[in-house]
Amino acid sequence: MAKRDYYEVLGVQKGAGKEDIKKAYRKLAIQYHPDKNPGNKEAEERFKEATEAYEILADDQKKAAYDQFGFAGVEGMGGGSQDFSSVFHDFGDLFNDFSGIFDTIFGSGGGGRRPSGGGSGGARQGANLRYDIEIPFKDAVFGTKVEIQYSRSEACPVCKGSGAANGAGKKVCPTCGGSGQVRHSQGFFSVASPCPNCGGEGYIIEHPCKECGGSGTQKKRQKIMVTIPAGVENGKRVLIPRQGDAGLSGGPAGDLYVFIRVKPHECFERQDMDLYCAVPISVTQAALGADIYVMTLDGRAKVKVPAGTQNGDMIPIRNEGVPSGGRRGNLYIKFMVRTPAKLSKRGRDLMEEFARIEGEEDSPKPIPLTDLAGQ
Repeated sequence: MAKRDYYEVLGVQKGAGKEDIKKAYRKLAIQYHPDKNPGNKEAEERFKEATEAYEILADDQKKAAYDQFGFAGVEGMGGGSQDFSSVFHDFGDLFNDFSGIFDTIFGSGGGGRRPSGGGSGGARQGANLRYDIEIPFKDAVFGTKVEIQYSRSEACPVCKGSGAANGAGKKVCPTCGGSGQVRHSQGFFSVASPCPNCGGEGYIIEHPCKECGGSGTQKKRQKIMVTIPAGVENGKRVLIPRQGDAGLSGGPAGDLYVFIRVKPHECFERQDMDLYCAVPISVTQAALGADIYVMTLDGRAKVKVPAGTQNGDMIPIRNEGVPSGGRRGNLYIKFMVRTPAKLSKRGRDLMEEFARIEGEEDSPKPIPLTDLAGQ
């Protein structure tokens, strides 16, 4: 495969100064370093490519030769046999400038960075778990209690979570000395990776517990009651602390997150703390007014339809909505005026007489197009 231009590799212009080159390399080194991409061959090649480009462009003499003659001008200047004193000086500046960031990748001090929870049997919190439930609309409004059953890992009752048989305990890993890491050279850096012997734990169990196979945990089914608070919305979650998987090496258990789906209601729609309900009424009820009963979540309520109600008009019923924070929202009734699809002969005669009395028997006159255009 043809080599890429060094400036292209670092993503800088040809006239870039040392600081720009250093910043560009720092960004790529953090992104593609093998410690952050274990087992990723593509990332490893990108890291080597960026290191080679920085090695040339950070050195004034090599950079001048490369600018004038390309790869032919620096042939033999890369690799491991040449004098890297100037490059090491630049790398020293690089680490001094960004020591805090590089420490998180390469580790600080002689011991290096241990994996999360690893090394010498460090305690680790158990995994968080998720459980999904669906509840009726009314239960979401007023709250409820739901019994759920799920599987979680618990400390093995035989070895008490240690993973070792007969109280044998754990032995410091002879390969990594308990650090959980092994280090090897990678270009200019000493690269740390999880110890292959202990898997990054820092210890080994010579006599695993037969009950749990050395894991220290077992899967078990359990039932718990979950309290759903009043007013909970669709998609919300309830946190139940320490009901997730058991921790390792004495660590705390994880948490359980119960995600809630609310079934739609056939009559009510919800917006925050308020409820909305469409109620059909007749033409005569809309025109003359009437007292009717409507359904609420608590039962039913009597409401007055004002005379002259138009289709789509709404009235509120106070404190019949969703409770929250010691108060309660409203229920809004939307009147839908229902026009009769069929009329008896007597009904039609009365409607025609009504139209004559109210002066509605004349057809409306058409509006001239010229008037519409001027509006």
